[in-house]
Amino acid sequence: MNLSYKNLKLVACGTFAVMLVAGFTSCGKKDTNSPGFEFMPDMYRSPSVEYYGTHVINGDTINNALLPVNGTIARGFIPYVYPNTVEAYEQAGLYLKNPIAYSAAVEKEGEDLYVKFCVHCHGSTGAGDGKVAAKLPGPPPAYNGALKNLSEGKIFHTITYGKGSMGPHQSLLTQEERWKLVYYVQKLQGPKTVATDSTKAVAPADSTKKH
Repeated sequence: MNLSYKNLKLVACGTFAVMLVAGFTSCGKKDTNSPGFEFMPDMYRSPSVEYYGTHVINGDTINNALLPVNGTIARGFIPYVYPNTVEAYEQAGLYLKNPIAYSAAVEKEGEDLYVKFCVHCHGSTGAGDGKVAAKLPGPPPAYNGALKNLSEGKIFHTITYGKGSMGPHQSLLTQEERWKLVYYVQKLQGPKTVATDSTKAVAPADSTKKH
């Protein structure tokens, strides 16, 4: 009789425990992120505004990540007037010039940026033999080859918007950094050639030679 009573007591306690847990877990909202009953909602749910979320003010649902006001320009930002078109690419090549005065220090900064952002595709010497380039459909042209005479404006435009397999870098580099990078790319290009007509190009004359 004592054993049966103990068994009944255990069964009753177990049933009560199951009912208690079921009661607690069924009280919460249908929220997949909620464990059920919240003992301290003010500590469980943060009152802070979450990134890229929404909040409600006076019944209006407002996105936390707002876009800038139309017509405004961020402090220190210089708008780039050339759009991402073939025509603008050619115009940039003709009219866009580097606004930063050249110096060895500026070129060295450009080299540092090149190592961080470009060497993996273009290679250390600009020959298009970077480690990533081998996995692309076609390696980028060499700076001292097919791109030897690419103007500073076209280089800057390409860095800004990207071209071919190269993606845009305007969100990664400021305009000043892009112009510094242009100086180092021009160094990798080497001496320019001077076209004498539409079919021939010759190296510039060496002024040090005596005639």
